[in-house]
Amino acid sequence: MILKRVFGADPAIAARRRHAFVRGLRAVAPATIATGTWGLVTGVAMVKVGLTTAQALGMTLLVYAGSAQLAALPLIAAAAPIWVVLLTATVVNLRFVIFSAGLRPFFRRFSLGRRLFLGYVTTDIGFALFLSRFVNAPDEERDSPEQVWFFLGMAAGNWIAWQTMSVLGIFLAGQIPGAWGLEFASILALVAMTLPMINSRPALVGAVTAGVVAVLGAALPLKLGLVAAVVIGIAAAMSAEVLLERIGART
Repeated sequence: MILKRVFGADPAIAARRRHAFVRGLRAVAPATIATGTWGLVTGVAMVKVGLTTAQALGMTLLVYAGSAQLAALPLIAAAAPIWVVLLTATVVNLRFVIFSAGLRPFFRRFSLGRRLFLGYVTTDIGFALFLSRFVNAPDEERDSPEQVWFFLGMAAGNWIAWQTMSVLGIFLAGQIPGAWGLEFASILALVAMTLPMINSRPALVGAVTAGVVAVLGAALPLKLGLVAAVVIGIAAAMSAEVLLERIGART
């Protein structure tokens, strides 16, 4: 009964949707180890900075944005002004504006409510895997209903891995010793998720620029070096893309 409600009552349509959903799960499966590790670290970090269990659970379920959470938590711990926390989270998540533009051709036919839900479950790795699968697909395949079920399969795998390990980190935070070096594990997980997305020269320029700015601005108060790194990195990537397009148009 539940499966019929999820995938539809028509057996043929339901079979195609289930097949696409499972393909999405399989596509994202290799990344769930890094996602889970990052979720565990974030769960622990939320409790370590002073959030209650209820607050931490609410944050992981409602925010569901690891990079924004990890960027905001040190500011919360330092009692930074709320506008600084919100600005930092907004800047860190500016990449989702680009994700939305990239996904619009595929999901624009859906209602606002469904698009908001798809936006909630969108992740960096999911966006990259989805576009690599469908961006060069024939028009008839790009417009097929199965594409959203492939996306939902990836989203479900990511969401379950993140939330399971994040909740585990929240409840085990008091028992996990600092000597385990979870902060370093989170860095490794983030690197593992980020490297596959640096697949073009503009992306490489943006990543290198952001890294250099983050190092140079590490001493800035309220972690503003991270904000500067994100803004300048995005600007560098966009500038590089425009420059390469102009060079290509001249040749």
